[in-house]
Amino acid sequence: MREYRALAGTFGAAVALQLLPNFDALAKFAEAAPTFGENAVGKALHYTRLSRELLIADDSGLVVPALGGAPGVHSARYAGPAATDAILIQKLLGEMRDKRGQDRRARFVCVVALAEAGDIRGVFSASAEGVLLDAPRGAGGFGYDPIFLSSEVSKTFAELSREEKNLLSHRGKAFRKALDFLLSTS
Repeated sequence: MREYRALAGTFGAAVALQLLPNFDALAKFAEAAPTFGENAVGKALHYTRLSRELLIADDSGLVVPALGGAPGVHSARYAGPAATDAILIQKLLGEMRDKRGQDRRARFVCVVALAEAGDIRGVFSASAEGVLLDAPRGAGGFGYDPIFLSSEVSKTFAELSREEKNLLSHRGKAFRKALDFLLSTS
């Protein structure tokens, strides 16, 4: 929620974002689909049954072609359900140890779904291209950010300011598409 509020601020959007009441007590959506889109849409439809408000749900992760697309939709659980960011990075770097050049290409992917009254209003996707470093760099961000070197600015996502990351990230780009859609249909 903090990230989406920051994104709205970065884009100058006057939208009020809030969690569903008692969100932590609600039945969670099992993210078991094979694609980011199916997981985002599934979450949006799952939670729209609990609210009459417009809902936003997303799914995102890191795709490494040289690993057959892994970690992909399993990005957050790639090293187990309770793995820390450091453990996730360690596992991925271990699998990338012998990869060089084009085999180190990676992209972050995000799919945002908007739902209201049990219907999907829109699905928006975006990606951020880069390469994986051999070691973490930077103190910001989370997840795989310290090893993801953006192709656009030659910095890791962990080296970017929040505002820079919001403009360049997969989530920022997908959310911007969703905002543009909402503003054009309001």
